[in-house]
Amino acid sequence: MDGEYKTEKEIQIRMYYVRNQRNGEEINDASINLAIEYYLLNEVELDEPMLLFYINDNSIIIGKNQNTYEEVNTDYVEEHGVNVVRRFSGGGAVYHDLGVLNFCFITKDDGDSFRNFEKFTQPVIDALHKMGVEDAELRGRNDLVIGDKKFSGNAMYSKNGRMTSHGTLMFDSQIDAVVGALKPKKHKLESKGIKSIRSRVTNITPYMDDEYQDMSTKDFRERLLLNIFDVDDVDDVKEYVLTDEDWENIEKFAEQYTANWEWNYGESPDFDLERSERVEGVGTVEVKLNVEKGIISDIKIYGDFFGLGEISDVEDQLRGEKYEVAAIKSALEEVDLNKYIGDISAEKLTELIY
Repeated sequence: MDGEYKTEKEIQIRMYYVRNQRNGEEINDASINLAIEYYLLNEVELDEPMLLFYINDNSIIIGKNQNTYEEVNTDYVEEHGVNVVRRFSGGGAVYHDLGVLNFCFITKDDGDSFRNFEKFTQPVIDALHKMGVEDAELRGRNDLVIGDKKFSGNAMYSKNGRMTSHGTLMFDSQIDAVVGALKPKKHKLESKGIKSIRSRVTNITPYMDDEYQDMSTKDFRERLLLNIFDVDDVDDVKEYVLTDEDWENIEKFAEQYTANWEWNYGESPDFDLERSERVEGVGTVEVKLNVEKGIISDIKIYGDFFGLGEISDVEDQLRGEKYEVAAIKSALEEVDLNKYIGDISAEKLTELIY
């Protein structure tokens, strides 16, 4: 991946492999794994490129320029404890679980490699071919597919003369969860965020040779590692081991960005939202609101309900609150909704607003 190497094979062998392990324990927290990636990009400059693999617990990874609320099913995320993390690269939203392997190449930006997804995905495709996935290929700008089904999305990010090219590999993911987590609620929501293009997706496992059918995601990672580095034993792979100082800086980075609500939600483009619902025993309740940097900047509540007080009191209670379930519900519990709207709970009105 550096210009001085003559062939892709030389490039592959002459790399460092970085394990996302601390004290022998593998990390499955998406906010930490993405922090590792960007820490390596920004702070660790070695004499050769680096390769990082990681496997995340249930997570949705949002593209840098996307509106989080427009991409995720917020009800599903809350109910299933899905971690939502915004990355620094563009592209669309992707779902991660323990059946998804993520790969990341970090190298110099030589001026010719950015947007050249073939250069960074070909080693992965070659390895898949060796495992029987003969129809795996790069199609379009940045997707890896088998037939007409996508199993990998890829993105890039460049800063200060260095770049990262990273992608997902749906090895044995829970497809139903992918669909459920990435299906937004039926709000009328308008924003200027970049929207994901939904594709038919598939796992890699069904297309592999029989001898690989019982592999775990970790086994799959090791097989890819051996093929990419062209070695027979993992011990022959050159490694960069993260130090205690590295980990301190990674945690600081996560605290500031990838594990921070203001980054993951608050960096969403401003948007307007409308929703209307007929509530039994109350009447129609309609909500229109504006959200800026993840904060409710303005809100109007309309409807044919019968209220005793000025509904503006409820609206005032919500302005300035984070657009998240806990903050909205907490604010509504401070007012007497029965007085202003009727027999509606703070939980129900929160559901309508969020």
